[in-house]
Amino acid sequence: MPAFSLEPQQAAWCAELRTLAAERLRPVADKGEPGRVDRPLLAELGRLGLLARLFTSGALDLCLMRESLAQACTEAETALALQGLGAHPVHAHGTPAQRAHWLPRVADGTAVAAFALSEPGAGSDAAALSLAAEPDGDGWRLTGAKCWISNAPEADFYTVFARTTPGAGARGVTAFLVPADRPGLTGTALEMLSPHPIGALDFDGVPVTAADVLGGTDRGFAVAMGTLNLFRPSVGAFAVGMAQAALDATLAHTRRREAFQGTLKDLQAVSHQVAEMALRTEAARLMVYAAAVAYDEGAADVPKRAAMAKLLATETAQYVVDTAVQLHGARALRRGHLLEHLYREVRAPRVYEGASEVQRGIIAKELYADLPAAALAGTQAAALAGTQAAARSGTRTADSSGNPDVTPFATHDQEVR
Repeated sequence: MPAFSLEPQQAAWCAELRTLAAERLRPVADKGEPGRVDRPLLAELGRLGLLARLFTSGALDLCLMRESLAQACTEAETALALQGLGAHPVHAHGTPAQRAHWLPRVADGTAVAAFALSEPGAGSDAAALSLAAEPDGDGWRLTGAKCWISNAPEADFYTVFARTTPGAGARGVTAFLVPADRPGLTGTALEMLSPHPIGALDFDGVPVTAADVLGGTDRGFAVAMGTLNLFRPSVGAFAVGMAQAALDATLAHTRRREAFQGTLKDLQAVSHQVAEMALRTEAARLMVYAAAVAYDEGAADVPKRAAMAKLLATETAQYVVDTAVQLHGARALRRGHLLEHLYREVRAPRVYEGASEVQRGIIAKELYADLPAAALAGTQAAALAGTQAAARSGTRTADSSGNPDVTPFATHDQEVR
């Protein structure tokens, strides 16, 4: 564990978590049924106090938990993360009654939470969701579908995002706390490449009231984005934990595997690949920590940093695990091998909570939004001066494609606005 940004007690806590994951959580997870919510594992996470810590820790602590658990037990990491993702809107935006009823049960592992945002036609484009909240007396009835919902259909409650104002885009979305036993709510499990508890939900006139609202009517998009800004860096931490596990396994393998009158580590082609794996893993880790600290300090550029951290870390983990498989050879493809497990696990984080392409879009948008007005004015002035000078000299300006009389900066400024 690197020293940067970590106090000695934080580093010691990470080491303790890795030990707990290996000695107490891994044996429980091994008994679980793939693709199903592992309630004994959640109970053990509750006994260890890790679920309760979701509601008392900042973003950096969340990242340290996810990274450390992922190195020894990805199932425990995912179980913890999904509890946090589903329950954070209740913790941050719930009423006293909502928090009192659900959060203690989430903390001890007896209530399973889920975050229901994605839809069959609105995954990455969350503002386009169409689950309808139709007025019904003093409340609403939810009609539509959700898909790719972790912990569905076995969760005990869902944070559900529905459209309360048609045609209003992101401004017309409301978050609701919906217990799983509400009439009209059904679900089915989905089988995935890496078996996780994940499914689809159908809402057939599910009743909700003002008492179920989280964060205010038509303010649900802010609830969703606030939750994702916290959890995106920690998705990166999960990825870093898997990358570190793959790197550790590769170091051990290449040190002892004999080949060509030596060991694999003696081959420059191999040692350079291992060095690249370590370099990228450490770079991703530092960016994750920086994004988490920015969140904890209330920095203005959290959305950009969170997107950067998730993007770099998940793409890095994919590279590191793939390289580890290559250096291990066929043995890493055998069912039950650590790398076979990581190879399946590492793919999904590049898609969920905003695919890599979405993260690039967020980063670009934030970069242009941060461009100082003075800088924009300066570029416009420079472009105007160039045009005037060209007119005085009797020449014509051209854009990069060779079209005359085009001022590229004006078009650029229009895009910024």
